[in-house]
Amino acid sequence: MAPVLILLGPPGAGKGTQARMLEEDFGLIQLSTGDLLRAAVAAGTPAGLAAKAVMAAGGLVSDDIVLAILKDRMAQADVAKGIILDGFPRTAGQAAALDTLLAQSGQKITAAISLEVDDDAMIERVAGRYTCTCGEGYHDTFKRPTHAGTCDKCGGTTFKRRPDDNAETVRDRLAAYHAQTAPLIAYYDDKGVLERINAMGPIAEIRESLAQIVAGITA
Repeated sequence: MAPVLILLGPPGAGKGTQARMLEEDFGLIQLSTGDLLRAAVAAGTPAGLAAKAVMAAGGLVSDDIVLAILKDRMAQADVAKGIILDGFPRTAGQAAALDTLLAQSGQKITAAISLEVDDDAMIERVAGRYTCTCGEGYHDTFKRPTHAGTCDKCGGTTFKRRPDDNAETVRDRLAAYHAQTAPLIAYYDDKGVLERINAMGPIAEIRESLAQIVAGITA
């Protein structure tokens, strides 16, 4: 049975970066909720049209619609080696609904991997981020351009910061994450599929820790 992995972690913990590396290392497919919604809307699928109507009205897309979009995506051939879920589930209720969806095709969650971080360090990590217009990422402390004000990749001199990448907003996002995810971590721990990784180290070390877990699952 193809593995179904969930990456848990607050904003800035490196979920997207590590998911892309798992794609490279194991042929897994990252399924990001936001990307799935946009693709379904663009494709005009029934679930995508339903999501478009809700978003156009300024509402939040329901769990039922998200699950329907996820079910459509998981039926495609390219996910045969397994998937990594990023951004869903976010609550224990969503996790239970996901279990029900997977059971319909004889699947279940193989592992829920929690990328664990120190909140104060996380605030510094996220609040210092900025990018060049070419997409290359930098940080006030951890990754500055070789020549101040000039992008190493494209030579550009125009940089931008996300408006929500400030200490106060990051602190609020972390609090919301912990409030939502604490029961989710307990949910998967009770099922015996929870794995924890210290995500404060170098990216390469986190990649190796994840690879060991996934290799054990897919062996």
